Amino acid sequence: MAQVNYRRAQESDAEKIVDFYNFVGGETSYLSFEKDEYPMSVKEQEEEIRSLKDKKASIMLLAMDGDEIAGIATIHSSSKIKARHDGELGIVVAKKYQGQGIGTELICQLIEWARGNGVTTRISLDTRADNVKAVELYMKFGFIVEGCRRNSTLLDGTYYDLYVMGMML
Repeated sequence: MAQVNYRRAQESDAEKIVDFYNFVGGETSYLSFEKDEYPMSVKEQEEEIRSLKDKKASIMLLAMDGDEIAGIATIHSSSKIKARHDGELGIVVAKKYQGQGIGTELICQLIEWARGNGVTTRISLDTRADNVKAVELYMKFGFIVEGCRRNSTLLDGTYYDLYVMGMML
């Protein structure tokens, strides 16, 4: 079992974050991107992390095993007045770290942070309907399935449904 520490992302983490996302994109088909398809460059990732300092309702947390990223969890909120209360959750844990409670701890910390930021009153997310472990994890925290986007993902000739899930804090 890894000795994992949890902390906010720093600009100096940008290269590791991009490498992590590009790697885990090839470990699972459940992410919205494939191996080496992460859409940000290191420079863009640095800027994204820098911009989080000015956003009360957006955060990026890292689960660190020494110098290695075990998982990343984010909440991104709009700056628009009518939508800023709703933070979109994203989370990924590297395959070798799954089943150790890291995803649970990351979500716990995000929910606690969101409850205390003075802006976020709702958290939403999308997940593939066939990602049973993820759906069960989210439901354990009180997320409910609010809708289903049928045939939203096309992978190797097979269509998959996407659950839209949410919870009020």
